[in-house]
Amino acid sequence: MEWSFRGDLPIYSQLVQQIKQGIVSGDLPAGGRLPSVRELATEAGVNPNTMQRALQELEREGMVYSQRTAGRFVTEDAKAIEQAKKIFAGEHVRVFLSGMEKLGYSRPEILDLLREEKEEEHGDSGM
Repeated sequence: MEWSFRGDLPIYSQLVQQIKQGIVSGDLPAGGRLPSVRELATEAGVNPNTMQRALQELEREGMVYSQRTAGRFVTEDAKAIEQAKKIFAGEHVRVFLSGMEKLGYSRPEILDLLREEKEEEHGDSGM
């Protein structure tokens, strides 16, 4: 995984979001074993206690689970993964809409722009 951090949010919450994004995108496959806390912390360049806190939050949310002697694994619950994916999508949509509205576009204009972009992307513009 590639890790990137911003200064406006606690590191552990950014770790939670980035690991969750890896799960919903399939980069961290359902049922797959996660690297150890130390390995993940080293890879991300964070304190192991911070990574441990993030993983505990992901366990609490049901996105990962622990097996006492085998380590941590990504959930195999497809519904939980799909729900997390919808939440991420909703956040992206809200940010996009907010940005477009700040540019002065109305919702119908935004929809028109999206349709035009889709047509251009698929070569359906008739030109």
